[in-house]
Amino acid sequence: MRKIKKKKSEKVIVAISGGIDSSVAAALLKNSHFNIVGVFMKFWAPLSRDGLIGRWNRCCSPQAEKRARKVAQILDIPFYVLNFEKEFKERVVNYFLEEYKKGRTPNPCIVCNKEIKFGLLLEKALGMGADFVATGHYTKTNLTPKFFKSPAIASKIKKIKLLRGEDREKDQSYFLWQLNQKQLKHILFPIGNYTKKEVRNFAKKFKLPVLNVPESQEICFIQSTVNDFLAKYLKPKPGPIVESQRRTSSLRGRQAHYGASKIIGQHQGLHFYTIGQRKGLGIPGGPWYVIDKDVKNNILIVSRNEKDLEKKELIAENVNWISGEPPKLPLKVKAKIRYRHNLAIAEISRQLEDRNYIVRFAKSQRAITPGQSVVFYKGEEILGGGIIQ
Repeated sequence: MRKIKKKKSEKVIVAISGGIDSSVAAALLKNSHFNIVGVFMKFWAPLSRDGLIGRWNRCCSPQAEKRARKVAQILDIPFYVLNFEKEFKERVVNYFLEEYKKGRTPNPCIVCNKEIKFGLLLEKALGMGADFVATGHYTKTNLTPKFFKSPAIASKIKKIKLLRGEDREKDQSYFLWQLNQKQLKHILFPIGNYTKKEVRNFAKKFKLPVLNVPESQEICFIQSTVNDFLAKYLKPKPGPIVESQRRTSSLRGRQAHYGASKIIGQHQGLHFYTIGQRKGLGIPGGPWYVIDKDVKNNILIVSRNEKDLEKKELIAENVNWISGEPPKLPLKVKAKIRYRHNLAIAEISRQLEDRNYIVRFAKSQRAITPGQSVVFYKGEEILGGGIIQ
């Protein structure tokens, strides 16, 4: 790998979680002669009923902290632990619960990136005199097309672009659509130009004790299932399960209209279900699919016809444009409606309400889910995104 000599005054705070990606990110920065400091962030974990700490948050268990300390020792860098438990509970977990209470299906990782990793941590890092914060995300920017440029050069770049990671299977740009220009000028993604295989080879090269750490795709603060977690914090609110015989929709009216329907069961709370769900409905004669929720009347709407899950339009709210400037509309893009969803051709047009946009797809998309994020791509660049209303 190439080495670029940098001035030691360029200070980087690296978030090291004890996993392979963040550890290699720190090693690459160290190898490129940055003045780096490792930090380990402690997040919130739920209490058990007897008041004792239950299973740890996977992102910040004692084992993870021990590995992170070991990595810092191997790299010979300073290491600190930052306790963000209170802020994580208030900004991430409470948001998660409130969204479910509204009958939506949120993505807490996106909020954590905005509020904690590139919000609170970045604020503290800059306060400590750092030039950059770095993480182990598989994504990149035009600030680092090949490796790294100095803060002085960063200040001359008029627009920082967020770009897809080199490893398409691991690309995490979807989770970062809420970032802005002010943040991106102080963020490095050292592994964004590499594949997972290359990252593993770097871990071997640097002799980092992280090769056998299992990866988790689950929500870090939930130890069992989402429904088990929700049951501890949200009260049951039973209501009817209704079979839809016919379905039309109006985006302008923001309502779905159903034809003749009948009650076929009872749910225990709309927060226990998500659009597209097939299992765990407890009604005979299936398969049944959750196709919508009437939150106002506390009705869960299901259908035997899987095609009822398909839609060509959605409304995106709280839209963020990473460039800081809304593009000229209508705009043709490729869009994702969830992390593992394929990119789909779409057109964005402005809705009447401020910051809301209508997104129309060239082909119907399956299980467009309120609360999830729709993210907009133009080639390699992530233009921004919004919350599906």
